[in-house]
Amino acid sequence: MTADARIQVHGLRKVFGPHRVLDGVTLDVRAGEAVALLGTNGAGKTTLLKILATLVRPTRGTARVAGHDCVHEAEQVRRRAGLIAHGSYVYDDLTALENLRFWSTLSGHPRPADVLRAALADVDLERVAHERVRTFSTGMKRRLALARLRLAAPQVLLLDEPSAGLDQRAKKWLEEYLEGFKADGGALLIATHSFGRELAVADRVAVLAGGRIVVDEPRGALGADDIQRLYALHAEDGS
Repeated sequence: MTADARIQVHGLRKVFGPHRVLDGVTLDVRAGEAVALLGTNGAGKTTLLKILATLVRPTRGTARVAGHDCVHEAEQVRRRAGLIAHGSYVYDDLTALENLRFWSTLSGHPRPADVLRAALADVDLERVAHERVRTFSTGMKRRLALARLRLAAPQVLLLDEPSAGLDQRAKKWLEEYLEGFKADGGALLIATHSFGRELAVADRVAVLAGGRIVVDEPRGALGADDIQRLYALHAEDGS
């Protein structure tokens, strides 16, 4: 384990009935670092993120975020980690501004309107602050979820297929946002099975197959073709 690790996973195992999803996963992500976690559908990427987000308890092993145990210090972890999953978990019947006001009040730290508007401006949604979220595209809903995370100021971001459903403009915006988050000392774990912009942000590439991390290499040492070959080789072996 490295001293500046924001995410620390060791010997993590998760079993659902007879199905072993994770089988001894060990992985660190340091401050100011992004790791792209590659794996086929069903490889366990989402399960790993949910354990780190305290939504699922591991069967065995340990997981820590910003120095706090994901099982025994779940509340501390939730204050420091943000999850962007397949669903954006926004309220369609509220406006963008009302969503942020509701979240900030629920967190126990209500923010003034100018702070909420600034968060919307950061994700290019200020112009639709008073529009109901049901009219938003998938990409706009994901950006609204990111605005909520900006208000929470997490140290760690857990992203599950973050580019899914986004157009090219939104993908470019997301890449720039993630680069800025990383430059400010944040840690990123990005689960994906694509080879798009997620890899451009990544400092390391890890492959999850057969319930374990089977590849963990610096991104700079691997070209796009190398990554695809490694992914195909291990995904086939682990399936």
